[in-house]
Amino acid sequence: MDVKFSAEQEMLRESARGLLEKECPMALVRAQLESEIGLPEALWQRMADLGWLGLIVPEAYGGGELGMIDLALLLEEMGRVLCPGPFVSTAVVGAQAIRLGGSEAQREEWLPPLVRGELRIALAQLEAEADWEPAGIQMQAQPDGEGFRLEGRKCFVADAPSAHQLLVVARTEPGSGASAQGISLMMVPRDAPGVSLRVLDYAEQSRKLAEVEFDGVRVAADAVIGKPGEAWPLLERLHDHARVALCAELSGSAQRVLELSVAYAKTREQFGQAIGRFQAIQHKCADMLVASEGIRSAAYYSAWALDQGEPDAHASASLAKAYCSEAGVKITGDGIQIHGGLGFTWEQDLHLYFKHARAAEFAYGSPALNRELAARVLLDGPGPATP
Repeated sequence: MDVKFSAEQEMLRESARGLLEKECPMALVRAQLESEIGLPEALWQRMADLGWLGLIVPEAYGGGELGMIDLALLLEEMGRVLCPGPFVSTAVVGAQAIRLGGSEAQREEWLPPLVRGELRIALAQLEAEADWEPAGIQMQAQPDGEGFRLEGRKCFVADAPSAHQLLVVARTEPGSGASAQGISLMMVPRDAPGVSLRVLDYAEQSRKLAEVEFDGVRVAADAVIGKPGEAWPLLERLHDHARVALCAELSGSAQRVLELSVAYAKTREQFGQAIGRFQAIQHKCADMLVASEGIRSAAYYSAWALDQGEPDAHASASLAKAYCSEAGVKITGDGIQIHGGLGFTWEQDLHLYFKHARAAEFAYGSPALNRELAARVLLDGPGPATP
């Protein structure tokens, strides 16, 4: 593993930080709290124009054909400013689903508009139990002519209100029960007949969650990604890429909270001196720094492992997600503590970072689940383990 970034990667980081500091101020983030879809459209189009949405898409479809480390660099800067919008859902999960599992015709149809910012995607997998494993997928897709008909409900669908297409996970083989067999992945237009959506109240309102009902929704055979009934291995790869993306975001947000906290500790005075001179505050800041560096290291190693196809890629993504999400909550909570009563006020931005970390903690599996996934690799051998 090369621990140094290339000159091109450093340029990507610098240009991303400069643009986001200018075009994604906290006022824009706060505006999404009141938005129905949580999408700053001008910024989204700016990202498309810069090639960010197609960073890991092959050049043949208009993308940059870069890797997860490059994407992590970008996501780290996005995490610093809490950049709103369906970037992970579309540019990571959606793009990888089509690139890795789609046919050539599907890649030609969906990847170019995704790169241009004209196609946004949301993964509709979770159901009432909020279980990220195969047992949690019970919605049926009944054979209907050459295609399928969807009946059921998906819960906690991130970025669904702003999506054009829903990447729906359903069972196409009756009787497959809780096994990893019989699971299919299909693209369904959000405005298809029979699809209805209800936005959910949630702590992290800069990125919207929704409940989606499917009432006899017709899905054509050519909308199924990969072979029917064999989508679980692809889903595991998508989960791992999303976990690493969230870790990179948390790295950026943790660094920003630490910067805010240190700056406040240098200027806030108690008993005639800056609170940063008290050991209790110094120790807390030092612990935040150690945890922040841990997040960053875990995020970039797991990104490298995915890029290189390392045998421990699945385990490292799971362990990184478990550690980074808990450390992110701890760092943002400590930042609030350092700010004292001021840290709890609505006017301060710290609560937004805390809510973002809390939401990331349970996205794509809780820390406990991700530790269990890594433990299965220790017992069953490298690669995504099938429950």
